[in-house]
Amino acid sequence: MARTSAQIALRRTDENAAEIEALAAQFGGAVGVEGVLGDLNRQARPAQMPGSAVTRAYAWEGRDDWDSRWWPQGITWSTDVSASEGVIVASAYAKNRVRLTVGSRITVVDLASLRYRHVLLVRPLMWRGRAIFRPLRIHAGGLVWFGPSHLHVAGARRGIFTCRMQDVLEVPPSRATLGHHYILPMRFAYDAAAGNMRYSFLSLDRSVTPPELVAGEYGRESMPTRLARFQIDGDYLTTHTAGASAPTLFDDRGLSHMQGAVTVAGTWYVTQSRGPNALGQLQVGQPGAFRRYREALPIGPEDITYWPARDELWSQTEHPGSRCFFAMERSQF
Repeated sequence: MARTSAQIALRRTDENAAEIEALAAQFGGAVGVEGVLGDLNRQARPAQMPGSAVTRAYAWEGRDDWDSRWWPQGITWSTDVSASEGVIVASAYAKNRVRLTVGSRITVVDLASLRYRHVLLVRPLMWRGRAIFRPLRIHAGGLVWFGPSHLHVAGARRGIFTCRMQDVLEVPPSRATLGHHYILPMRFAYDAAAGNMRYSFLSLDRSVTPPELVAGEYGRESMPTRLARFQIDGDYLTTHTAGASAPTLFDDRGLSHMQGAVTVAGTWYVTQSRGPNALGQLQVGQPGAFRRYREALPIGPEDITYWPARDELWSQTEHPGSRCFFAMERSQF
């Protein structure tokens, strides 16, 4: 049974329109995601990965597979681009030596060629009358690319951060930050200050009208593991009382070690990690009544997304040396 909570709410911030416009003017105009697709510089490859549910999998280049700074997290997809097979977008966050988050990025993958490129997520600012940017220092968990434009990024206790894919900028080598020559400015955020939920992962339920954003939180042992759904009204979350977006569903019957959740026609599909040395598992069903598929997923599964035209579930893994993104046929569950 669904639970509700008036304590959970998201409040949309003002848009950074002027700051983004000033940055675009400084760098010769936005190139958008199409600019990135025309300048992909890395190569993924088909790979054999463990997990009984894996239909096919793709490994990153070795320098990304073994990178100890950047840790993969979210995944989403789109066909609103020029790539013939569509595009996968993955997220990662960067840790320094004391394990503090120092930045976050997305990775744009052309599924036809399996070529890809990293794009740094940034916070646009005005300083002494000039536009500048700083790395967006969030634990970039789940991703949702909704329509041709908006990319929503889970930001843990801070809420959800939203970018527009048309805003991607190419920066000169002298302005490259954390090694990235393309940046995507944050346009606005959904501030979670009005509640105490952590937004660890995201997905989109396209099987309902209007579509709903699905969010949840990772937790261990006695930590809360809650799930929530928010309606989308056009380009934004539906606003309710006092200008805030409240969930249409709030349920505290999530699972420990949840890394991602997506719903299709009322059925939940939840990824669970089991540490850096054990295969992950998938839970299918309803909160309070899940069926567990043991060793269904590779080691370290993270976020999950559903691709309706393919009837496939997609996820990616995070641990160095075994990182990949992979597809699963939904009909097998």
